[in-house]
Amino acid sequence: MKKIAVILAALSCIGLLASASLPKTGPQPQIRPVEPGSSPQAPTPSPKPESKSEPKPEPRPEPRPEPKPEPRPEPKPDRPDAGAASSEPPATDTSTEPEKQGPKLPSQQTLEEQHLTVAAESDEVHSECIKELQALGVAFKDISRIDDGNGCGIDKPIKVTEVLPGIKIKPDAVFRCQVALALARWMKESVIPAASVAAANQGRIVAVNQASSYVCRLRNGAETGKVSEHARGNAIDIASFSFEEGKDIAVLPRREDPTLIGAFQRTISAAGCLYFTTVLDPESDAAHETHFHLDVLERNGGYRYCH
Repeated sequence: MKKIAVILAALSCIGLLASASLPKTGPQPQIRPVEPGSSPQAPTPSPKPESKSEPKPEPRPEPRPEPKPEPRPEPKPDRPDAGAASSEPPATDTSTEPEKQGPKLPSQQTLEEQHLTVAAESDEVHSECIKELQALGVAFKDISRIDDGNGCGIDKPIKVTEVLPGIKIKPDAVFRCQVALALARWMKESVIPAASVAAANQGRIVAVNQASSYVCRLRNGAETGKVSEHARGNAIDIASFSFEEGKDIAVLPRREDPTLIGAFQRTISAAGCLYFTTVLDPESDAAHETHFHLDVLERNGGYRYCH
C-alpha cells in the first residue's frame, strides 16, 4: 500500500509541473538614475591587443672582395735545361698557341723532303734489253750514270735518236732501256699500221716529236707530291707524229672526233697499254690535253693504268 501511495504522489507532482507555464517576459534591469551635474559615461571601449611590431632586418654587410693572390715567383733554373725538369709546366695562352701538326703526308712533301735515291739496275736485265733494241734497229748510245739528287736520276741511261730505222725522235730522248724498247714495239706493231690506214695519203711516219723524257720533277710539275716517273727515266711524253707528206698529226682531245684521225689517236692510245704500264691521253685530265704520257712503272700484280 505504501508503494501505491508513493506512486500516486509522484504522478500528482508531475501533473502540477506540466500545468505550470513560464512568464512571457523576464525581469527587466532597473535604470540607474543620473545624478544632477554629471554626464552619462560612455561605455569604456575594450582594450585592443597591442600589435607586436616586427623587428626590422639588420642590413647585411657588403661582401668584401677577396684579395687576389700575388703571383708566385717562378724559380730560376740553375742550368739552361732546368726548366724542362719542372713537374708543373708554365701557363700558356692556348688561344694564340699554334696547333701542333703531325708528320706530313707524302702528298704534302716536297722532293727534298722525300729523301729518295736512284734505283740500281741489274746488269743482266739491262744487257738483255740492249740486245733487243739492237735487233729492232733502234739508234741509241749508252751515257754516264745520272744522279741529280733527291732520287732524280738513272743508273744505266741511254740516249735515243731513232725509235726505229728511219723514224727520228725529236729532240733526242734520255731514259732507261725499257722505255726505248716499249716505244719501239708500240711504234712498229700499232702506230705504224694504224697510220697506214688513217693517213695513207701522207706517206710514212718520219719522226716522233716528244715533249719530255728525263727531267727531275714531281708529277705534273707540282711543288709537293709523288715523284714523276720522268725523274726516274721511266717515261716519255709524245706530242705529235710527223709524216713524209702533209701536216703533223698532233695529240689532242679527240674522243668525239668522227674522222679517221680521231680513230687513229683512239686506236694507238688503247694499244699503248699493251706495251706501257701507264697511258694517259688528252681525255684523262687537263695536264695531258696536248700529249700522251707513257711510262713503265712496275706495280704490284702487274697492274696497269690506262686512260
